[in-house]
Amino acid sequence: MTQQLPQVPSTEPELTGVRNFRDVGGLPTVDGGRVRHGRLFRSGHLAHATESDAAFLATLGLHTVFDFRNAADIRLEGPDVELPGVRNVNMPLSDPADGAEFWKMIREGNIEQLRSILADDKAAGRMAESYRRMITDRTDEHSRILHALADSSVPALMHCAAGKDRAGLAIAISLLAVGVEREAVEADYLKSNDPHRRYLVRRGDNSPEALSPEVMELLSPLFDARLEYLHSAFDTIERTWGATERYLTEGLGIGPGTRERLRERLVVDAV
Repeated sequence: MTQQLPQVPSTEPELTGVRNFRDVGGLPTVDGGRVRHGRLFRSGHLAHATESDAAFLATLGLHTVFDFRNAADIRLEGPDVELPGVRNVNMPLSDPADGAEFWKMIREGNIEQLRSILADDKAAGRMAESYRRMITDRTDEHSRILHALADSSVPALMHCAAGKDRAGLAIAISLLAVGVEREAVEADYLKSNDPHRRYLVRRGDNSPEALSPEVMELLSPLFDARLEYLHSAFDTIERTWGATERYLTEGLGIGPGTRERLRERLVVDAV
């Protein structure tokens, strides 16, 4: 059974140009500890951060911002705003050429085209497959993230475009590495569905026809945070490595010393 989360105020302001921001502090670990507040944050991209958003982010004492977007994402949304004294690490967790035509059709395709690529659970299937591939194809990147957190990169903020998939999985792996309960990892992941956090869908000229109810229903699986997606990643870990511990040690090369440093930086032990 998941422990009740401690009643510690979280740092979650009303940001204007940054979606899906939150501090993952307070999540419980299996041994009775909890994630430290103010050490690990997640969000959507920072390209549209306002001056007040940037001023708030500057108060967090961030060491590193991990941007998991690829070159195509950055061309579409723009680069992150610069935060004084913060190290920006662009570490794409997807290939810009992978699915380029698919995403172009998502933005510009007509209803018949959208039905052909999204209807009958094809959209959800695509999302689940993307999570599986992030586990099997991005072990080097996920290893680098955990080693960076263990060495010197906290406080850290991780983001992609929506802060849901690439950042969501990187956060989930980081939390599992320090022993956060899986139910708590899943609960944090699902927060990306909150209306004020969701990615703002833009299509073509954003006309009523381009964003009709049928279109939005077809697009919904792409912009939802669904446990079936996260579970597809967890199932891939189990099938490939047999257990999460072996994935961390053999797949990501996270030895006992690195795990201990991660816990020291990210976890408050039970007292």
